[in-house]
Amino acid sequence: MASTHTSSVAEICARVKSLGYEANKRVRLYGEEFEVVSDPFPADNGIAVHAKPRKGAGIRVVQLPATVVQSVSGGLKRAA
Repeated sequence: MASTHTSSVAEICARVKSLGYEANKRVRLYGEEFEVVSDPFPADNGIAVHAKPRKGAGIRVVQLPATVVQSVSGGLKRAA
């Protein structure tokens, strides 16, 4: 069962990545612009990326909105 969960998380991350949440892309999340510096990964019951805020220093873990993850995971369920 764990391998099914792992593969579905990997598929979700791949689909989220195809939406533009991938390294070297700029995205706007929560009213702030970020440069994404990692590919999506599972974190805290969701999907996140490491990102550098346009205004500010350092790299943060930014949780992707649940609506993005749900739209991608919903498509996987329909395809199955």
